[in-house]
Amino acid sequence: KTTYEIISPETIGLKESKLVLGKHSGRHAFREKLIDLGYTLSEEQVNAAFAKFKDVADKKKEVSDEDIRAMIEEKLIDTPEMFKLETVYVEYGNQSVPSAKVRLVTIDGKVLEEEASGNGSVDAIYMAIDKASREDVELTDYSIKSVTHGKDALGEVHVVLTQDDMPALGRGVSTDILEASARAYVDALNRLIDKRKLGGSSRHDKIGLI
Repeated sequence: KTTYEIISPETIGLKESKLVLGKHSGRHAFREKLIDLGYTLSEEQVNAAFAKFKDVADKKKEVSDEDIRAMIEEKLIDTPEMFKLETVYVEYGNQSVPSAKVRLVTIDGKVLEEEASGNGSVDAIYMAIDKASREDVELTDYSIKSVTHGKDALGEVHVVLTQDDMPALGRGVSTDILEASARAYVDALNRLIDKRKLGGSSRHDKIGLI
């Protein structure tokens, strides 16, 4: 297990974790990992990404899939917010089915509210967001890590959404892990929509990795 995986991938229907790369991993292994994660980059972009990877690998014992996605998906320019999370409300009890209600605001100011039930609080939130956005996406990765310490620690959630074999990474940070989960999902959704408008490539593909 990595320190990110507070929730086991198998419990939310994801594939078993794969071995992460390290400082001794070569260019070929890195390129194969990019393909495995769904990225198609030019030779120049692979070289730039590999240089970043080696820099990170020199500082960390292991480089996770989330680290690699962050290198590729790093926000060089702002991604348009087609949807903005305004509120998220969750109702949960040990004798009841978790439910969630979300309010999204579109880029043109339209308010969208939906509610849904799920197998857990996070699942309910994501189902409600799907209903509100009317986007057909698949959750292919979900992980949590703590970015600060103490009772008021910030939690950072990473999610990967896939649509028509096109992946996008989203991140959300909050002292409330459910809010962070919702923000990460909406962030990934916005990146997917942006990629779709750009013909399946991200804005990074248009301007190159730096």
